[in-house]
Amino acid sequence: MRDDAHDDDRVRRKLRGAAQAHRPDRERMRARIERGMAEGERRPERRSKATRHVGSASWLRVVSATAAVAGVFAVVGYGVAAVLRDEEPSPQSVATSTTPAPPTAAPDPDRTPDAPARTDDPPDRTPDAPPRRPSGTPPTPPKSPGTSGTSGTPKSVPADRLLWADGSVDPGSSTYWSQSDITVKARKPLTALTVEVRVAGSGEVADTGNWRSLPEGDFDVSATERDGFLVYRWTLKDGRTVPVGEHVFAGQFNHPGGKRDAGGDTYAVHAGTSDERAVWRGDFA
Repeated sequence: MRDDAHDDDRVRRKLRGAAQAHRPDRERMRARIERGMAEGERRPERRSKATRHVGSASWLRVVSATAAVAGVFAVVGYGVAAVLRDEEPSPQSVATSTTPAPPTAAPDPDRTPDAPARTDDPPDRTPDAPPRRPSGTPPTPPKSPGTSGTSGTPKSVPADRLLWADGSVDPGSSTYWSQSDITVKARKPLTALTVEVRVAGSGEVADTGNWRSLPEGDFDVSATERDGFLVYRWTLKDGRTVPVGEHVFAGQFNHPGGKRDAGGDTYAVHAGTSDERAVWRGDFA
C-alpha cells in the first residue's frame, strides 16, 4: 500500500510538472487553420463533382484536425484539473511594460533664444521703484498724524473770556481763626484749572483745613509754607472738566489773636480749554 501511494505521489508530481511546463503553440495551430480555410476559398466556384468532393474532403480533414486538437486540449486540461484540484493555485506575476517617454529633442545650437518681453519702463528704473525726483528738489517731509498745521498749544486770551474771580475773607472768621474764599465763575467748560491762595505771615499762621464746592476727587490739593507764605493749591486732574458756573475754594488757618489784616494775601487762577488759556490774579484788599 505504501509503495502504491508513493507511486501515485510520484505520478502526480510528474503530471503537475508536465502540466505546468506545457505551453501550447496556439499561433501555429491558428495559422494552419487559417491556411486551410484560405485554400478552400481560392478554389473556383464552378467545379466538378469530383473536385467538390475532393475539396469537401480537404475541408473535412481541416475540421477533423481542429477537432482533434481541441480534444487534446480538453483532455490535457481535464487531467491537469484533476491533478491540481486539491492544490491552491500559485500566485502568478504579470509582467507589465511601460511605454517609454518620447526622447526630448536636443536644443538646436543654431537657434537664437527668444528675446525677453519688452517693458515700457526706462532702463534705470524698476517697475516697483518710486518715481525719480528732479535734481535740486527737496524731499517732501512726512506728515505727522493728528496735526493740521498748528502746534497744538492753546493760545493766550484775555482772562474774562474764560472766567471771573474774586477773593474775600469769609464772614465766619473770628479773633483766632480765619477763612479765605476764592470765588471762580467759569464762562466755558474748563479742562485745566489751578487755584492758588497765598496767606502772608508764615510762622504766625497754621493750616487747619480747606475745601471746595466741586467734587473732591477731581482735584489734587496741597497746603505748604513757602517764601513767608502759607500756600493752598487746588489742581484739576487730567481728564476732568470744570463745568460752566460759580465755584468756591476756601483755605482755613489759625493766626494770632485780634483782628487780622489780609492786605498781604494774594491769589491766582490759571484756567484753560483745549485751545485757550488765561490767568486771573487778585488780592483781598
